Amino acid sequence: MLDAFSKVITSADGKAAYVGGADLQALKKFVSEGNKRLDAVNAIVSNASCIVSDAVSGMICENPALISPSGNCYTNRRMAACLRDAEIILRYVSYSLLSGDSSVLEDRCLNGLKETYASLGVPAAGNARAVGIMKATCVAFINNTSNQKKLSTPAGDCSALASEVAGYFDKVSSALA
Repeated sequence: MLDAFSKVITSADGKAAYVGGADLQALKKFVSEGNKRLDAVNAIVSNASCIVSDAVSGMICENPALISPSGNCYTNRRMAACLRDAEIILRYVSYSLLSGDSSVLEDRCLNGLKETYASLGVPAAGNARAVGIMKATCVAFINNTSNQKKLSTPAGDCSALASEVAGYFDKVSSALA
């Protein structure tokens, strides 16, 4: 896993050059926006159980067949697995947001995810919908527009962080498709 600093340093080292120019400016911006980033991650982590349960509930409300006797969320064990998987995805998205880099999400969560779900007979459409609900909720928390919980955010615009987290969820959706 590379964070924003490690990525720049590794790149500069590979070129046998000093860190400077646009790379240095990007790191300065990353540091100056640090409190917003930490608050955004805190908003997600503090509300993780609500985000996950709302996403899975929303997915089931839109497709009630999931809780029928032949559905993938029918037994308590299957429902617990569904909640666990959504929580793991959310955790890795929050790690990516904290580090400013999606490599941990890609390497440890998305690598082989589609194939795993396919081998277990888990429908991709339901998973993609739950990911979409988590995405919308996290963006609302970061922008402080959620009607569920209100958390104070630093003064200023958090739309770049909201866009960043949305991009991480889009990577998850793409990996499931």
